[in-house]
Amino acid sequence: MTTVVLADDEALLRKAMAALLPLEGDITVLAEAENGAEAVEATLRHRPDVLVIDLEMPGVDGLGAVAEIRRTRPEQVILMLTRHAKPGVLRKALKLGVQGFVSKAAEPAHITSVIGVLHEGKRWIDPDVSALALVDDCPLTDRELDVLRVTGEGYSVADIAARLHLAQGTVRNYLSNAMQKTQTRTRHEAARYAREHDWL
Repeated sequence: MTTVVLADDEALLRKAMAALLPLEGDITVLAEAENGAEAVEATLRHRPDVLVIDLEMPGVDGLGAVAEIRRTRPEQVILMLTRHAKPGVLRKALKLGVQGFVSKAAEPAHITSVIGVLHEGKRWIDPDVSALALVDDCPLTDRELDVLRVTGEGYSVADIAARLHLAQGTVRNYLSNAMQKTQTRTRHEAARYAREHDWL
């Protein structure tokens, strides 16, 4: 029997999975969460074999929740559901140690079998998801992307430096590099450009 916590902000999809996954295999759904904060709380409280979490959620998204969970439960097995597999996001998720990726359009039987694969200690990335991850035309480094991500939230250079634990001069260098690579005039234009190209 594999225990699972389901986290997805789409109630209909989450409830359907909670009903269907136990019918497809030896799965017990311990709890459901409708946002990232609830996903962290439910995972730390119930300690499931596998956390099945949606990438796109309001407030704390799937990646934010995974980062938080990893601090307390580094061994937690995680299956991420996604509609839009952006290369940068996939890279970040893999760095956080997410073991599996499945399209949200997958059949419940497929999701059940992937949960089993992950529970055995293996990895799984759906072919259509991995194909998108390979199409990586992003010229920006991870640090430049981090700085642009925080810029996009409207923070000043001083705020960005404080949030990312960097010197202000270092932040300015990253922003300058990002503006050169994206051929934009301001850091906000660079952040917008990166977002439009699915790099953030």
